[in-house]
Amino acid sequence: MSRFIVGEDRQQVTLLPECLDDFIAEDNTVRVVDAFVGELDMVALGFEGANPASTGRPSYHPAVMLKLYLYGYLNRIQSSRRLERECQRNVELMWLTGRLSPDFKTIADFRRDNSAGIRNVCHRFVMLCRDLKLFSQAVVAIDGSKFKAVNSRDCNFTSGKIDKRQQQIEESIQRYLVALETADRTQPVELKAKTDRLQDKITRLRQQMRELDTVKEQLKTQPDGQISRTDPDARSMATSGRGSGMVAYNVQVAVDAKHHLIVAHEVTNAGSDRAQLSPMAQAAREAMGRKKLRVIADRGYFSGRQIKACADAGIDAILPKPTTSNAKAEGRYDRADFIYIKEDDEYLCPAGQRAIHRMAREENGMMIHRYWSSACPKCPLKSQCTPSGYRRISRWEHEEVLEAVQRRLDRSPNSMTIRRRTVEHVFGTLKSWMGYTHFLTRRLPNVSAEMGLNVLAYNFRRLLSILGFEGMMKAMRLAGA
Repeated sequence: MSRFIVGEDRQQVTLLPECLDDFIAEDNTVRVVDAFVGELDMVALGFEGANPASTGRPSYHPAVMLKLYLYGYLNRIQSSRRLERECQRNVELMWLTGRLSPDFKTIADFRRDNSAGIRNVCHRFVMLCRDLKLFSQAVVAIDGSKFKAVNSRDCNFTSGKIDKRQQQIEESIQRYLVALETADRTQPVELKAKTDRLQDKITRLRQQMRELDTVKEQLKTQPDGQISRTDPDARSMATSGRGSGMVAYNVQVAVDAKHHLIVAHEVTNAGSDRAQLSPMAQAAREAMGRKKLRVIADRGYFSGRQIKACADAGIDAILPKPTTSNAKAEGRYDRADFIYIKEDDEYLCPAGQRAIHRMAREENGMMIHRYWSSACPKCPLKSQCTPSGYRRISRWEHEEVLEAVQRRLDRSPNSMTIRRRTVEHVFGTLKSWMGYTHFLTRRLPNVSAEMGLNVLAYNFRRLLSILGFEGMMKAMRLAGA
């Protein structure tokens, strides 16, 4: 093949490099992986098997397994079986592990048994970033996203799903019974195949009805009214699509607004973000080593209790308040049109009247104060205000905390843009690396370990992009010093 670049003959005897290190370039990422893991104290981080047993067959050192997994997640190889194959043919992994080739079961068991250790490594990496002074702005964006679980929708049960499925089965049984009666009247005696087939379908459907009745009884013992058979910790969650949902886990992250590093993350099986603002904000503040912190979130996190907890911890939250009233849409005055006068503990209405404090009562553990004006029945603007006899205004006892949130949002109108460009691409990157598929593991601790490896790989790649190879190697040496 003249005029083409020609490869060598496969039968040609060649002299390979004298050592495996000659195959790996000086600026190869695996050298940084080796340096980072080599500086970790595996015993202090809580990895099982870091102290070898005095008897029995020798085990693999957890540092070797962590290197293997970090390399795999950096290169989108999350499966234990694929990692086993790569150990046998990938020169970079041969260099990284010293030509060790653990079997897939050993690889999978390491991820399953070391959820706490993997999470501690993520925290240690964030501390390294903190030591490098990368969190100078003290601003984070918090968001959550649904990641599919191994459990399919057909193996997740709620009372509504069971009732709907039983109704469908009853309709099918009735349809088959009618078809069976017709077949008995019209079909020759010699041809029984159709009759037997219909009877078999009816038997199987009745068996499904009995199984669903059993599941319905089990649901009565579940606090959240759900059962997932494949992955018991997975939950059915609504998604942004209209009327859609998936059996998934809700992954929460807090992302640094300057360098887009994930400073804190948590895997939950709660479908709502409403109770996640304060835990994630405080975890981010602790990881960044800051006394003061500003967090930005979307309206799905708006909760008076959560915002108050953030304020008590010295964390300034910025998030919009969801619109729950139809007053504006129906052409009436909204609550924002009523001005609170703190000195008098009264509200000034659009008609110039004063809504005074009338009563206070506890609602859902929150002390709510009620205000209204005696002039409402004769007010000329009543039709634009309320269809009721009086316009009643509710105020939480810590409403000033929510008003401070609104003032911060008004002073920073680009906050939601910062939130989107900070945190949205993180989830896009993670899901792209995972192949837009489900988690490989089951149960919450194992899924947390899997997500921890994803987060560690993401932060590792981000820091390498920020510092470059030489800067990263220098940082690793400083971390071990």
